[in-house]
Amino acid sequence: MKKSTLALVVMSVVASASVHAAEVYNKNGNKLDVYGKVKAQHYFSDNDGSDGDNTYVRFGFKGETQINSELTGFGRWEAEFSGNQAESDSTQKTRLAFAGLKWAQFGSIDYGRNLGVLYDTAAWTDMFPEFGGDSLTRTDNFMTKRSTGLATYRNTDFFGAVDGLDMTLQYQGKNDDRSTVKQNGDGFGASLSYDFGGSDFAISGAYAKSDRTEEQNTMALGRGDNAEAWVTGVKYDANDLYMAAMYGVSNNMTPISSSLGFANKAENFEAVIQYQFDFGLRPSLGYVLSKGKDIEGGVGNEDLVNYIDVGVTYYFNKNMSAMVDYKINQIDSDNQLGINDDDVVAVGVTYQF
Repeated sequence: MKKSTLALVVMSVVASASVHAAEVYNKNGNKLDVYGKVKAQHYFSDNDGSDGDNTYVRFGFKGETQINSELTGFGRWEAEFSGNQAESDSTQKTRLAFAGLKWAQFGSIDYGRNLGVLYDTAAWTDMFPEFGGDSLTRTDNFMTKRSTGLATYRNTDFFGAVDGLDMTLQYQGKNDDRSTVKQNGDGFGASLSYDFGGSDFAISGAYAKSDRTEEQNTMALGRGDNAEAWVTGVKYDANDLYMAAMYGVSNNMTPISSSLGFANKAENFEAVIQYQFDFGLRPSLGYVLSKGKDIEGGVGNEDLVNYIDVGVTYYFNKNMSAMVDYKINQIDSDNQLGINDDDVVAVGVTYQF
């Protein structure tokens, strides 16, 4: 059956949050797109820290300039503004801010606040309507998700020689002017993904290793000169069906809490399956697990994250959607680390462009 226009629109929205950016300028080799969204949502939970309004606005731009026939300059900035606080307390944070150069088939290099190399693989399962993507990857946690001081080289189709074989090399400079759990020393990482020349199935793998700071080794949990992780993932995306899974192991990298420190070792697993109906409905089923191993202080093995996720999104059109996402927490109520074991339900509507 031929796909409806709405189904095609929805699939592209899911693939990239900024794919429908509005072009505001395109002249003489210079191009500027703006994009954004307003997500009005509320969390319901017995845990006070997870209950209440969670509305926010995101806005960003992507720019390009054609320097010559082979060389292109580019830059991107994205910010988030809170909508759930008093005006006197309202906050803004920069999510992305980087600029770089791209040389035709030789790839691109950029520097700034960007996505960490491990997220090249972990992003495949970070597809839940609201939750998800929080086993291995955390913001400002080495090179697992968004972070600062990242120099990134990306190459698609392996210099034009192998269709669907993409490579990333990344270096991160030391950041120790922040809360201890979000610090990092110098580090490097790499990722490789292959979709077998444009097939519906793809595989990916990534590795990263960083120095840890002196302050991190003074925290209650987690010791070691280095933080290290590897992750591998698979995905299938065709016939309105999306399925993905990832598995990764981190050492001295995955935080337990901002006050306690890090797990010496953590095994991380995520899986998601979604189906896109032509009339706009997209149900989602997922699972996330991060298990800390051999934690000090007599704790031993303990779940850091463990939940089943059941959600659904309805796309009215390419700009408007509504969602419900239910996090069914599987953490033991008597866990030794004091990790929250309450369920959370998110309900919201989103306008995006």
